[in-house]
Amino acid sequence: MILRSGFRHGVHPADSKHLTENVPIRRMGFPTEVVLPLRQHAGKPARVLVARGDKVERGDKIAAADGFISAPVHASATGTVAGVELWPHPDGSMAEVVRVTVERYSPQIPRPRLVPRWEGLSPEEVVKAVQEAGVVGLGGAAFPTHVKLSPPPDADVELLIVNGAECEPYLTTDHRTMAEYPERVHFGTRVMMQCLGVDRAVIGVEKNKPDAIDVLTATIPDDLDITILPLTVKYPQGAEKMLIKAITGREVPSGKLPMHVGVIVQNAGSIATIAEVFETGLPLVERIVTVTGPGVKRPSNLVVPVGSKLRDVLDFCGGLTDDVTEVLFGGPMMGAPQTDLDVPIIKGTTGVVVLTRAETERHPVYPCIHCGRCLDACPVFLNPQLLGSLAQVGRYEEMEASHLADCMVCGACSYVCPSNIPLSQMFSLGKAALQKMATKVA
Repeated sequence: MILRSGFRHGVHPADSKHLTENVPIRRMGFPTEVVLPLRQHAGKPARVLVARGDKVERGDKIAAADGFISAPVHASATGTVAGVELWPHPDGSMAEVVRVTVERYSPQIPRPRLVPRWEGLSPEEVVKAVQEAGVVGLGGAAFPTHVKLSPPPDADVELLIVNGAECEPYLTTDHRTMAEYPERVHFGTRVMMQCLGVDRAVIGVEKNKPDAIDVLTATIPDDLDITILPLTVKYPQGAEKMLIKAITGREVPSGKLPMHVGVIVQNAGSIATIAEVFETGLPLVERIVTVTGPGVKRPSNLVVPVGSKLRDVLDFCGGLTDDVTEVLFGGPMMGAPQTDLDVPIIKGTTGVVVLTRAETERHPVYPCIHCGRCLDACPVFLNPQLLGSLAQVGRYEEMEASHLADCMVCGACSYVCPSNIPLSQMFSLGKAALQKMATKVA
């Protein structure tokens, strides 16, 4: 099954991980206020359970999952609800949030919660515990983890792949998690394997993380069939379809999911969080975030309370240099530029990358010269040149017919374009336009 075949196409940007790859994880102090959006995951936003003036303790549920593809939200700090209102969201919209004024002298110890021994739980009970803890994918997409743990009965899942590729430049969140908490990664893998009923797991790690590879290999439990697989350093190796292709040689068909080829993929950080849920009973109220880039004075890997404002995180890292021009949530290939320093860190925030004028210099955009480099770069074998031409004239229905839905907006095409055409941004606008058109029809 494990072919180590790699995947075709892709690009090789400078990984720029030197700023934080050897920086140990440390804990950020609690801010004076946390802002908790009800929409921190793929699917339906959570349903608020609290009102202004309510007292909450760290770990209390403040919003319930509103359906199966949804996840609850928990208070990340003890304090008082200051309001339920609209607030800037990292995706650029305004979203409903719960603001909590943090109790200044609280020890921030969560209430004791009875955590059942996971070994005696049925798969359904494990799924329920993971959902109640609000665990979502921590690699950026924030897909509710309990959904991945609940494949339909007719899905013949035979392999679990733990995604430790972390191919996005600058980010070292998963790297440090694997290097510092390997036992937690293996424990979370054990829970998922038992819940899914699979006998084998592969942890895929790019070769630029040799310390993580070594420590994961040295700590594999004797009773589990886990393979630590070093992967060629290439972007976007961390995309789950590319990872499946690289490890198994299987190709996920258009419109299908990994389970349709017998595989479930889970991010290494999410796996470690599952372990933490069953070790401590604490729901997902904090996450590891890489704060890096030439524009931040003290690059760090931090445990950050979910809902902390961007400005508080940056202040904790020493603040910004004078020539900062852009702050991203996520990496430079797929990250989202932020326009407000009061946006909160959410469950899906993998990192904060601060760039200066040298990295964000604007280049003129020229007409397409039909060189074909974007075709050679696209990992899902689309025609970015055609899609870009259609986007420029607003022919979105034709973009859909040309398989725009298969585009991951990974940015590989934009990266190699000699004409500096912002192809991936145009594809994002095309996807948004199609979604808006579908909403109007509905």
